Amino acid sequence: MSSIKIVNGTLITPDRVLPNGAILLSDGLIVAIEETPVESPATNASATNTPATNATTIIDAKGCFVAPGFIDLHVHGGGGHDFMDGTEEAFLAIAQLHARHGTTAMTPTTLSAGKQQLLATLETYERLAGKPTGGARFIGMHLEGPYFAMSQRGAQDPRHIRNPDPAEYEELIARFPGIRRWSVAPELPGALEMAGRLKQKGILAAWAHTEALYDDIVKAFEHGYTHATHLYSAMLGVTRRNAARFAGAVEAAFLIEEMTVEIIADGIHLPPPLLQLVCKEKGPTKTALITDAMRGAGMPPGESILGAKDAGLKVIIEDGVAKLPDRSAFAGSVATADRLVRTMLDSGQSLPDTIRMITKTPAGIMGIADHKGSIAKGFDADLTIFDADINIQYTIAGGNIIYQKEKKYASRSSANQ
Repeated sequence: MSSIKIVNGTLITPDRVLPNGAILLSDGLIVAIEETPVESPATNASATNTPATNATTIIDAKGCFVAPGFIDLHVHGGGGHDFMDGTEEAFLAIAQLHARHGTTAMTPTTLSAGKQQLLATLETYERLAGKPTGGARFIGMHLEGPYFAMSQRGAQDPRHIRNPDPAEYEELIARFPGIRRWSVAPELPGALEMAGRLKQKGILAAWAHTEALYDDIVKAFEHGYTHATHLYSAMLGVTRRNAARFAGAVEAAFLIEEMTVEIIADGIHLPPPLLQLVCKEKGPTKTALITDAMRGAGMPPGESILGAKDAGLKVIIEDGVAKLPDRSAFAGSVATADRLVRTMLDSGQSLPDTIRMITKTPAGIMGIADHKGSIAKGFDADLTIFDADINIQYTIAGGNIIYQKEKKYASRSSANQ
C-alpha cells in the first residue's frame, strides 16, 4: 500500500499552527503527525505515486500551509456544468474543477425544479455515491427548494416554487438515501411537520428563501430547522409592519445561540462589514463558508445559465458574480473555496479561524466531524496545501493527490521511508 509523507509544512491543526511539521498518510487516513523539522528531499523531482510495495511519496511543502481539505456545503456547479444537468459528466467535472481550488468534499445542490428533473439529478448522484470522482468527494445531496416563499425566491424559477408536499418529499427521502440536507422556507404550510420527518431521517433541515420573522424562526428552530442557508440572502432583517419594527430572520440567526449559519464569502454577496458582523456574532464554530457556485465558477465572464443547461435561467457573469440579465439582482456565485479564504482574510479574520469555517465547522454541521475537517490522527486524509497568497499547490482526498499545481514542486518518491 503506497503512502504519502508531507514534510516542511506549516500545519493548521484544530488546536494550533505547527511550523515545520510533517504528516504521514496511509490507506486513506492520517496516521502520524510530527512537530519537528524533517530534512528536505531533493528539489526538482516530481511527486508521483510509485507501484513499489510500501512506497512513500514525499511532498516537500517548502513552508506552505497544510490545512484540512475544504468542505463546501452548498455548491451548484462550476467549469461550465451544473448538477441540475443531471449527467455523470457534469457531476464529475464540477468535482474536479473545485478540487483545483482546494475543495475535497462537497454537497451537490439542486435548484427549485419539477419533480422529474429532481429525480434525474438525484438518480445521477446515487449512481456516483461512494465512487471516485477524480476530484472532490460527494458527502450527500442538498435540496435547495422547491418549498420557498415566492417573494424571496431570488433567481429560483417561479414556475417550480410550491408548498411542502408530504407525498413528494416522503417519496424522495425514501428513494434517495443520499439526501443529507434540505433547505425550506419554514413559514410555509406543512414546513414544520416536514422538519420533523427530516430530523427522523438524519437529514439536516435548513431554512432559506423565506419571509419568516424572528418569532417564526424561533418556532422553526424548535421544530428542527437548525441551520440558516446563505445568511442575509433571500431573507428579511429588521422590517416594519403597520409602522412597528420587527426583528427578522437575520436577527433570529444571531440571537439563537445554537443556530449554525453559512455565508457566501465572495466579498460581493456580503461585503466585508457584514462578513465581520457575522463572525463577531456567530464566531468560527457556528459559521461555515460556502461558494454557492453556479456553472460559471472557473469560467470567463459572459453569458451563462443558472440551473439545467436546457431549462435554466439565462444570466450574465461580470464583476466576479452572476447577475440577472437586467442586472437587477445577483443570480448566483462564481466563487471557489480559495477565493472565500482570501476574502475572509482580507476582511480581518485570522487564518486559523478562516480555515475552521471551511473545514471543521461545516464537517460538524453535516455530522461528519468525527472523521473529516481536521488534521488529526485517524481522520480522513483530505488535505490542501497552499502558499501565503492562498494559491493551491496540492489537493489530496482520501490519501490520493487529486490536484497538483506543478509536476516539479520539490518532491520525490522513495521506498520504505
